[in-house]
Amino acid sequence: MNLKKLYTQSSSAGDGGGNSESAELAAAATAAMDIVEEFVGSLNHRRLYREATLALRAGLRDARAEFSFLRVRGLRCILNFLHSVADSDEMIQLFCLTQSLADLQVVPVLFRHSLREIEEDRVINLDRIFTEDPMKLTSPSTNTEVALALRVLEGCCLVHRQSTIVAHQQKAIPVLMNILSSRGVWEQGACLDALIALLLDSTANQMDFEACNGIEEVAAIIRDKQVDEKVRMKCAEFLLLLIGHVDAREMQAMATIHSDIRRLLGEKPASLIWAASQFGSTLDPEERMTSLKIQARRVLESLDLFGV
Repeated sequence: MNLKKLYTQSSSAGDGGGNSESAELAAAATAAMDIVEEFVGSLNHRRLYREATLALRAGLRDARAEFSFLRVRGLRCILNFLHSVADSDEMIQLFCLTQSLADLQVVPVLFRHSLREIEEDRVINLDRIFTEDPMKLTSPSTNTEVALALRVLEGCCLVHRQSTIVAHQQKAIPVLMNILSSRGVWEQGACLDALIALLLDSTANQMDFEACNGIEEVAAIIRDKQVDEKVRMKCAEFLLLLIGHVDAREMQAMATIHSDIRRLLGEKPASLIWAASQFGSTLDPEERMTSLKIQARRVLESLDLFGV
């Protein structure tokens, strides 16, 4: 009887020891798995960062080229990269990290090479031509190059909000207003989209836009029936988006925008724009774009109807 009790006790002690050892092994295995997963995640993060920097370096190298066709190739590369970045929060963070490095910043390259003023290409001193060292010539920006550069600028500002500050340092608003008034349909449409991206949550750019009489310029294009209808529609969409944003954020930098639109376009179009901006939309992106185009069409029809 006593032997039986001793055997039972020893068996119970043995089982308890086995359970504790199993728990310790399971805990050690879990810790090891966590370490492995962290290590794999670190390697994957480094791989993504390396791919991002390589893509940016390749695109920026061509975007700095002397010939327009090479700059177009570089801009397309950067634009494709931005499209892929927008689908992943991790890639967005990596892109923002790269923009803290001077040699990988995209926005300054755009304004130095593709969006530079035409006057910068003029030869001021003939001595530069007759010197022993050959003068470096750069081909002018084509319409395709300007439009692509504006799309890249828009993407950078939407993905990386600090890019709006860099763009302000490059005097982006005056440059874009010049493009809006002097370029073709494709560039004007891209310019209006880039302006919206620049003005979002950027008081400095909004003040520049007001200083450049931006509302007056856009309203003049809308009123001009000789302008391509696509551009007029795009300008109406621009005002609808801008008014909606100002109403939502109560921006002080453009506090007179409502009265300016009423003065420039008339009471009826201004009322339509204001009413459209008062209702938040729960529609999906495609339906919102359709609704925006319908509202822009109504603004143009009211202008044509009342002969503004």
